[in-house]
Amino acid sequence: MKTNVSRRNFIVGAGATSAVLASGCTSRMGSTPSYLSQVIHPNNNNTVMHWLDIVMQQTRDQRVPPPRAAYNFAMPLAAGFLAANGVLQAYHEPFGIGAGPRNANAEVAYGVAFATAASEVFGTPFMMERKAFKAKFPDGYGKTLGAQWGRKVGMHIVKMRTRDGSGSNDVNYYFDNYKRRKDIMQWKPTGSHFSASPGPAFTSFPPGLFPGQGKIKPWTMRSGDQFRVENFHHPRSPEFAREFELIRTLGGAHSPRRTKDQEEVALFWEDGPWGITPSGHFLYIAAQVLQNRNMSFIQMAQAFALLGMTQCDASICAWDNKYHHDILRPETAIRNIGHKFGNQDQRVRKHKSWNSLIPTPEFPGYTSGHSTFGAAGAELTALILGTDNVAFSGASPDLVLWPQLRGVTRRWTKLSQAADECGLSRLYGGVHWQKDHDMAMMAGRDIARHAFATTFPRRA
Repeated sequence: MKTNVSRRNFIVGAGATSAVLASGCTSRMGSTPSYLSQVIHPNNNNTVMHWLDIVMQQTRDQRVPPPRAAYNFAMPLAAGFLAANGVLQAYHEPFGIGAGPRNANAEVAYGVAFATAASEVFGTPFMMERKAFKAKFPDGYGKTLGAQWGRKVGMHIVKMRTRDGSGSNDVNYYFDNYKRRKDIMQWKPTGSHFSASPGPAFTSFPPGLFPGQGKIKPWTMRSGDQFRVENFHHPRSPEFAREFELIRTLGGAHSPRRTKDQEEVALFWEDGPWGITPSGHFLYIAAQVLQNRNMSFIQMAQAFALLGMTQCDASICAWDNKYHHDILRPETAIRNIGHKFGNQDQRVRKHKSWNSLIPTPEFPGYTSGHSTFGAAGAELTALILGTDNVAFSGASPDLVLWPQLRGVTRRWTKLSQAADECGLSRLYGGVHWQKDHDMAMMAGRDIARHAFATTFPRRA
């Protein structure tokens, strides 16, 4: 007999196992809880992959929400690279780190700086991870210098980011960061979502989650609003009517229009709480496709510093757009107030029994975080490789979220195809408008191109 298993009731059974994961140290590469062991050949494991895997696990085990996860990935990846680069002097950098000790071990410096910054953002000391990492290197003057330099650089980055605006995300209040819109399109909480017992439960906060994310100091952008997008559709426009009908028929829980493949896509890319998150998923993809490219240690470190920093900037851009435009989600529009828009199209009306396929997040919709993360990650990875034409495949990195995905492998012929699929998943799931996706893809690509052109140029 076939049993329909939802994410919510499956999480109940997964709670005990996940609690054990959250209470212990991170697992070594090659073990089941490791993320990168799923896609990295053992011969391609290196210092960068080692530490990236650790923070991916910590993101899952601490249930870090997507925008905060993007922030948490950036600081340690940047700190590790900057420490190693200070020793090797391979790239210019804009943060004033300067040259490190000439005889220092650059990989030790990377690991210590990474762990120092990671300890700050994740609130855990990583003592066992530090000890095990340093034990891989023979004792000596280079190791000692590397550890000292790494600690210095790590603390420099921590202090540099102390007043970066991220503190305003500790509670979910606007703090006058953005003015609420006053018309019918204003975002309103849809209800309690992502809720299970035990498990992640975000109750309904009228102000919305993470209203300060868009005001965090960026890493590669000039400002959080550098790639702010144009206004959303007018509620009485034919464009809005078309989007209303598209998501109503495509994204509902019982949509007759959505194909089996589209439903699989919606679940595959959900990347919600209890997992790697969208930014982690595109770091995971980057690790998969970059591993066989004959990159040196410092090239790999630079690539993942840029990837981490642009994922953080993607979160800043998306959340700036969300709270600046303050656009309601499809579920609110379709189920609750469809009859109030004054649109002449007869399809724009209230459908009180309509629900989205996947849970509607508790913050404004325009633009899509998934689409911004995906476009930035895929575009930057393509720029690093010099081509978008990369054929690869993958299973869901977090089967605990949707057990229906067990045994499912998806295949792509281009990096941009994976990014587009990630963004479209939110339409298939009924939680975003088409324009949320289209404009976010444009912004994400712009973030990546700007970062690649202006940050960490190679020394002559």
